[in-house]
Amino acid sequence: MSTPSSDAEPNPKPKPGSKPGSEPNPKAHAKARSNAAPATAGKATAEKAAKPSRTPDPMPSKAARYVWYGVLFVLGALVGTAGALVQAAWLPLGLVLALLATAALFYGGLRATGTQVAVAAAGGGWLVAIVLLSFGRPEGDGAFGGGVGELLFLFGGMAAAVMCTTLSRLPRPTP
Repeated sequence: MSTPSSDAEPNPKPKPGSKPGSEPNPKAHAKARSNAAPATAGKATAEKAAKPSRTPDPMPSKAARYVWYGVLFVLGALVGTAGALVQAAWLPLGLVLALLATAALFYGGLRATGTQVAVAAAGGGWLVAIVLLSFGRPEGDGAFGGGVGELLFLFGGMAAAVMCTTLSRLPRPTP
């Protein structure tokens, strides 16, 4: 006749309303957890190895980057010219629209290339347009008549360029 071993735990009494034998055995769960841990750890490392890295890929070549910088310089000049005309024509709403377009150009250049040089290129084109429009003509005509709106556009655009330049580089989304 065999006797039960001393390390076996007696089964607890079932709760009222539950089926006998439906209570889980604690040792069986502990054993199942210890067996399952290595399998899930191996699976997690395999999933990490299969995922692509989140670091941005550099631009394909120097020529492509220089083309981007040239395009952003021209876009900066166009946005600066349009902003100078819009902010004076529809003051307060035109000023807000011009500053939003300026900030969008700078941030878009940062996101498109992943470098702060793109923000500097767009900001350079924007600043050249603003400075040339502020000179006026010999007859006395000028785009900027002087006032608070023009100063807010100038300093707000410069502040947007500085903010976008000092942002940390964000990883480019992977396709």
